[in-house]
Amino acid sequence: MEVERLPISAALKGKLVSAGYTSLSLLSSLSPSHLARDLNISENEALDILKYAPHDGRIDTSSGHHVINGAQTAWDMLHEEELLTRITTSSVDIDNILGGGISCGEVTEIGGVPGIGKTQLGIQLAVNVQLPIHCGGLGGKAIYIDTEGSFMVERVLQIAEACRDGMSANNTISQNVHAGQVGMQPKDFLENILYFRVCSYTEQIALINYLEKFISEHRDVKIVVIDSITFHFRQDFEDMALRTRLLSGMALKLMKLAKKFCLAVILLNQVTTKYAGGSFQLTLALGDSWSHACTNRIILYWNGNERYAYIDKSPSLRSASAPYAVTTRGIRNSVSNCKRIKLM
Repeated sequence: MEVERLPISAALKGKLVSAGYTSLSLLSSLSPSHLARDLNISENEALDILKYAPHDGRIDTSSGHHVINGAQTAWDMLHEEELLTRITTSSVDIDNILGGGISCGEVTEIGGVPGIGKTQLGIQLAVNVQLPIHCGGLGGKAIYIDTEGSFMVERVLQIAEACRDGMSANNTISQNVHAGQVGMQPKDFLENILYFRVCSYTEQIALINYLEKFISEHRDVKIVVIDSITFHFRQDFEDMALRTRLLSGMALKLMKLAKKFCLAVILLNQVTTKYAGGSFQLTLALGDSWSHACTNRIILYWNGNERYAYIDKSPSLRSASAPYAVTTRGIRNSVSNCKRIKLM
């Protein structure tokens, strides 16, 4: 149940949305005085709103006590993690440092400077998720949310053709694979990418609020790519507290989607400059607080003329780097790294 559907006045709904409280989960740990201050309303009005907030596993606003339900053992959690499926990046080296590829059930942020290949990797994953499991995919569909207008359908076609050719060249395809999967054509790959173009941060928030309903009706969706999560939140924002609340609300929604539907959520992010240690340094956009919004964080960077992917943050993977290349066929192993392997 979202804020728009609460049985309260339209004026209060408007104040909630304007203050960044678009989801009931954002209200569950607030006190009446805190909400009253944020919305410039009376505490009685705040209490009327908070009685609709969920309390399971959160602060009970009526008694002040914590209500803890649905406990899970650490053993069960470990077993669930071992069963998580992964999506290949089409670079063996990147897959290796990721433990086999991009993990489902988690939110992964991928950031880097312009031209490093963020969109290329996002498109590659949207295509690869459609591959059969033995080829590194999940046989599923992709949602691609484009905030910058950088989605290139001609490029998707190139990568899809390369995937089709790779499947055809695989000697094991004739075994254990249905004819429908073997016969996938570039057109099929394109039809399985569900594309959304958003042109403002309000559209972006509305779409992410809608995703749970959409995915529940399209259960074959196995990945959501947002390119980029940053774009509309770096413009026209004077109220940083509001921006933080809006971003936190989105992050909670996306984490819930990843977990509930066991799908991969990919957030592409831009870079900005940060003054630290007496000098300006490149860092991912949206500030330090946003760094906690994802499960894994991968930074793409240049080392000379070669591209590298670096695991900057992960609860289960060690920090490591791997070279990669952006080719006409998509994301692949670095050419120079392949040469080094052959020489060895």
